Amino acid sequence: MMTKKRSFKMGLKARKLHKHPFVVPVLTIIFLSFGTMFASVILGAQTVGPTDSHVVQLSLDGKKQVLPTRAKTVEDFLSRAEVTLQDGDIVEPSRETVIDDNDFRINVYRARPVTIFDGDKRIQALSAATTPRSVAAQVGVNVYPEDNLNQEVSSNVLKDQVIGEKIVIKRATPTNLNLYGTPVEVRTHAKTVGELLKEKNITLANGDTVQPDVSTPVTAGVQVFVTRFGTQIATSEEPIPMEVETVEDPTLSFGTQAIRQTGSPGKKLVTYQLELQNGKEVGRKIIQEVRTLEPVKQIVARGKAVSIPADHTIIMSAAGVAESDYPYVNYIINHENAMWCPTRWQGQNFCPAYYAEKFPGAESSTTTGYGLCQSTPANKMAVNGEDWRTNPVTQLRWCSDYAHRRYGSWAAAYNYWLAHNNW
Repeated sequence: MMTKKRSFKMGLKARKLHKHPFVVPVLTIIFLSFGTMFASVILGAQTVGPTDSHVVQLSLDGKKQVLPTRAKTVEDFLSRAEVTLQDGDIVEPSRETVIDDNDFRINVYRARPVTIFDGDKRIQALSAATTPRSVAAQVGVNVYPEDNLNQEVSSNVLKDQVIGEKIVIKRATPTNLNLYGTPVEVRTHAKTVGELLKEKNITLANGDTVQPDVSTPVTAGVQVFVTRFGTQIATSEEPIPMEVETVEDPTLSFGTQAIRQTGSPGKKLVTYQLELQNGKEVGRKIIQEVRTLEPVKQIVARGKAVSIPADHTIIMSAAGVAESDYPYVNYIINHENAMWCPTRWQGQNFCPAYYAEKFPGAESSTTTGYGLCQSTPANKMAVNGEDWRTNPVTQLRWCSDYAHRRYGSWAAAYNYWLAHNNW
């Protein structure tokens, strides 16, 4: 039975707590904090920060902001950050890019005024593209690979009425070329039929004829025939690979990229002279190769900015990784095992405090990865040391041997990972 004195004291405490409504939540937080510490220290659990949270460095309107986010993609981030995009603005990397690393870089380039002179046409638009072809593509002006696009500064602003950038398109002339009986349309800047033949590297052999005469002016739709009599001819259309130019960009995160000019393959018409015996082909030799469609170079910006935590560099150094390979190693491990946890099995979203086999036979499973670089099976790493189950340095030594053995280098392994999302 409770005494009156004890009942009075408890009532007084309750009234004091009622006057301080924040006391209970604060005490609860303190209790939970001690509970977490107890679990971590006494029970051996390891607390790990949320792997879906990242730090993003946003470059917008000439200003840089560092923002924490749980956004999954660039587009999701821009929506959460309430960044409004206008027509012609460009985002790098693309909006579909997954935000999967810390110090992730996002650049928003605002559109600038551009005037395009296309013959008698004059198009005014806004674009943030970096090459004349990309500007034309962004504003919907169709250009052919053979057309020349020049970026110029207006020498007469009042006459041109240009504010900002000026792009002049010099169109190639469409011409119908019939090469040994095979018709094909080509585009050219040649002034005469003779110049056209030279531009297309068409060499005339004895017995070849050209119509019309080589001095004939080239006009739109003109028909040019190159013929050879008394010889069996075959033609084949073959692709011309596009050139890819890669630009290292320190404003983009390592592992991301942005296409700044979309390329395309070209085409060529290959003409063969057939060697026949008893009416059957026994050989052939090339007599002409004519580029009927020029390839367009693709320009790709590849991220160079990298931020590597000190504890990662310590592990890499101890494992004998060359310092020049640190960015490649850091990228691959971050994507295979974001926590750099040596005791993590594939599918686990936490870092176990000690080694525990996921299921009987997991170490030899060919479908379950383990450790820093998710070795499959796990026990392959045993060749680098008995402590392979828990030592990140031993595991990384195995990873490094694997990268060099299979791909030739960490850089090559990184390039493979970018293309296939695995290694």
